[in-house]
This record gives sequence, structure tokens and C-alpha cells, in this order.
Amino acid sequence: MKNKIKKYIILPVIGAFLLTGCDEDSFLDQTNPNTITTDTFWNTSSQFQTGLNTVYGALQFQNISGGGLVYEMIMGDIGGTESWYRPLTFRNLTYNDGTYYVTDKWNELYIGIFRANQVIENLKTTQVTFEAGERESIEAQARFLRAFFYFQVVHTYGGAVIHTTVAKNKDDFSKPFSSMDEVTSTIIIPDLEYAEVNLPLSWSSNNLGRVTVGAAKSMLGKAYLFDENYAEAAKLFKEVIDSGVYSLVPNIMDNFTDENELNSESIFEVAYNAEVNPGANGAIVDDNVNETGAEATTMATAVGQLNYGGYNTLLCSYYLHELYTSDEIDPTNSINQGNLHSQRLTATIVPINGESEYYLLPIGERGGWAFGQSAYIKKHSNWYHLKQEDANSRSGINFRHIRLADVYLMYAEAVLESTGNVSEAIKYIDMVRERAAVVTLDQYMTNNGGSFPQLHVSKQVHGAHPMVAPSKESVLTHIQRVERPLELAFEGHRWKDLVRWGIVKEVFDELRADEVWRENNQDVLEISGDGIAPLFIKERVRPDFNLSSANYQSAAHDYLPIPVQEQQTNDQLNN
Repeated sequence: MKNKIKKYIILPVIGAFLLTGCDEDSFLDQTNPNTITTDTFWNTSSQFQTGLNTVYGALQFQNISGGGLVYEMIMGDIGGTESWYRPLTFRNLTYNDGTYYVTDKWNELYIGIFRANQVIENLKTTQVTFEAGERESIEAQARFLRAFFYFQVVHTYGGAVIHTTVAKNKDDFSKPFSSMDEVTSTIIIPDLEYAEVNLPLSWSSNNLGRVTVGAAKSMLGKAYLFDENYAEAAKLFKEVIDSGVYSLVPNIMDNFTDENELNSESIFEVAYNAEVNPGANGAIVDDNVNETGAEATTMATAVGQLNYGGYNTLLCSYYLHELYTSDEIDPTNSINQGNLHSQRLTATIVPINGESEYYLLPIGERGGWAFGQSAYIKKHSNWYHLKQEDANSRSGINFRHIRLADVYLMYAEAVLESTGNVSEAIKYIDMVRERAAVVTLDQYMTNNGGSFPQLHVSKQVHGAHPMVAPSKESVLTHIQRVERPLELAFEGHRWKDLVRWGIVKEVFDELRADEVWRENNQDVLEISGDGIAPLFIKERVRPDFNLSSANYQSAAHDYLPIPVQEQQTNDQLNN
């Protein structure tokens, strides 16, 4: 059984009150003698540790780190779906303020914030005696997690309702909607700065999974990157890189299975376990009445292939599939031993001509690569060791929110934006590419008179990859359109990246134009037969971007709307 932080249930009545509000003031005066309350809790250091563990437990919620993330993953350029699947409303940008993910993610993030506030607020007044440094450590962890939850709120909804204390009465729930800048400057940055000073570089083996200095610096650097304070972001990312704590794992697959979790590349990782609480459906969370959390994630079922017990509600877009086929393997790299595809392709997606077995069978044994489905998603699924996904939607694969490869690429971006240092940016891009055993930018430039290919341009549609000289603009485009989608596909970054770069419309229009070309050239692509390389599209062209390209408006879609329940109960939203 994997070593992990176990979450516990405390104060469920208060947690429910936070979400639903209360119209009866007398409710607050009632005491349930069988329920743990704030009067009987927070009286020992171990109770504070238990309370802290519930904050970590909120990370396991499915719309924060689990299968619910497919609704956001599908909104960018790397994901597709079909008309009979629920995520279609997010692919087509036709969701509204009452749609499930819009409301559910808000609720889950604010449960996390509420739990963190409980810990932080009670630390201020407690008379409990702690071991040396324990109080500061507990507060630092709680403040890191609060900052993480608020970061997710502001970059999902475009701002947040600020709660830094536990509500005492009904009026405390009515607060105005604060801007992204206000939340970042008043909560996220101060919380992470405190965490950076008071967290350890690492934890003992029985506490693996708790946040560290590296996590705080990485998250703080990310906050500055999104705030376009590139110099400060680059400084923090470089401190993480130079700390000596982290290194890229040789096998990229170790970041996506349950076999080498919390490894040297992991900076901020959420623990899941399929062995704890057997029989509980993976979607069960710890706020359901009379139920304990599943401790498992539903992600594997969401992305796993239909013929192997999954639902494949999230599919690989043609853009991402072709990008992986253009991720040219380096035959001189010792990792490659006759491979047809890159390590990143094999670890992330499965096309009909893929390598390795798939759910312990030859690829294509059970079919499915037809009707426009050119590739399925491997990442986060149990294809590598199970015959099929669990019928109860349970998976034990951890979710990595931040890993070193991500920091390398954020550092390269921050360096380009702050100093224009192209060679420094390429150095760290190439570290990621070399680990993936693909041709580096430096190798391309050596072999092509100082130029490298724009791999994001469809070779199938346009006939060739245009060659460009290295510059701040061309290398930044490579990070945006090639490196981050290839390395970090389906890890929860893509939509937020496209929004902060301001390129959603440009990308959607390009990909819709590629779709139209494929639709108009079905005979050339042999759609009615077995299709042709590199995508082998059969039967029809899946129209992932026909509506999202037409529907997208920055003001309406960059951020999700404030959920209708918050609009109905919070009379301060428009103040």
C-alpha cells in the first residue's frame, strides 16, 4: 500500500453550512451532542494535524485533481470528444452558470479554502503547546494550500470572493467579487511567501506528499508568471532548479503511473489510493453524509478506452496527435532502441500504430480506432498493468500538479520574457526534449543552418514545417504551441496557458481551418478506407473545433461564470 497522507472527516455540518448557507438563524444555536464542534476540537496539537489533513484531503476532490478535470482539459486545443458525452458543452463553449463543473469546482475549492481558514484562524487563538516549529509548519502548509485553492479559483473564474476567516453568521457569506490582481496580491502571494520561509526542503518518508519549500517557490513563481512579473518568476524557478532537491526521472512514464510516485521530479503531487476503502465509488468525496471518501480518483475511467472499462469522454485532438508524430526521435539517444515513436507519445496517447501493449493486449485487439478516433489517452489510465479499468471508477494513480519539467518550461518562458535570453531558454527546453529522447532544438539548428522547424504547423495540411531562426518570439511560440502541450498534455495546465497568452481565438481558428481541409480532402486521406499516416483517420473527420471556433469570445469564455447558486445567495457580488 502506498505511503500517503490520510485524510479525515471533521466538522461536516460546518462544511455543509459553508456551501449552502442558512436561512434560519436558529440553526446556529443548535448543538448536536454527537457531532464534533469547534468547542471540542482544536485542543491538542494532534487535532491541529488532523485538521490540516482535511485540507490536504480537499485536494482529492474530483474537480480539483480527479476525473472532473476533463471538463476543463477539453476546452483547449489538445482535447476532443463526441456529441453523446457530457464534456461536449465545454468543448463547444455552450456551458452556463448552472452547469455541473462550473458549480462543482467552485464548491470544492471553497471547501478547501474553508478548511484552511479553520486551521489558520484557530492557530491564532489556541493555547495549545506545540513542538518547536510545529505551529509555523502547520500554518505554512495550510497557507500554501489556501493559496493553491485561491489560485485555482481566480484563474478558473477570473477572480474570487475573498474569505480569510471562518464565517460566524449568515452575513459573513456575502462578500464582493474581488479581482484577480486583488486576490493575488492580498492572499496568494503573502500566503506563499509565508510558506516559503516556514516549510522544509523535504519531509521524512512517512510524510511524503506534504508541501515543501520547492512547492511554495514553484507556486509563487507561477503566480508571478501569470501576473506577468517575469523577472521575479524566473528568479524563483531558478532557485527551485538550483536547490539540488529535484531531477528529471529518466523514464517519463514514472510521472503517470502508480509505480514510482512522489519521485525526484515531483514538486506538488496529490495522493490517491485504490486499496483504501474498497467498494467505495471513486467519485465519493468526504462531505457526503454518512460516507467516507473513496481515496481513489475517477480520472482513469474518464480517459480510459471504452472497450477496456473506461468512458473515453476526453479524446486526443488531431492537433495533439500530429504534434506527437512530429516529435522526432533522436536515434543517437540511448533510450531509443528501434522505437517508431517518441517516449512522450507512447506515455501519453495510443494511436492504432502505437507501440507496447495496451491493457495487456496488442493495440487494436478490441477495436475502437474508427469513426474519427485517431488516438486515445494513456496518461492517467491503468493501461500499463490492468486488463481494464475498475468498474467502480477507482484508480490509485496520483495527480501531479507541479513537476520539474513544468518548472523548466516556465523558467524558459520567464527568461525569454524578462531578459530575451534565447540561449538560456533553449538550454532548459532541450533538457526536457533530451529526457524525452527527441531531437533537441540545438540539434535542429546544427543540422539546418541555425534554424528549427515550427512543429505545431500541420505537416499533413500544409506539406511541411516552416523553418525559423531562434528569436524571443519564435522560441516563445515553440514553448506555447509545441513544448508545453507535448510535455504536459492533460495535466491541467493547457486552458489556463492559452488564456493567459491571449491566443485562444488564433489557435481555434487555425485548428478549425485544418479540420475543414481534412473534411474537404477525405479522398486524399483515404477516410473511407484505413486512413493514411500519420493519423490514420477512418470513416469521418471528428469536428472538435467547428463550434468552439465560432462561439469563442474572450470576455465570455476565458473564465467560467460565477455559479448561479453564489449569485442567488451572495447579495454583495455586484457591489
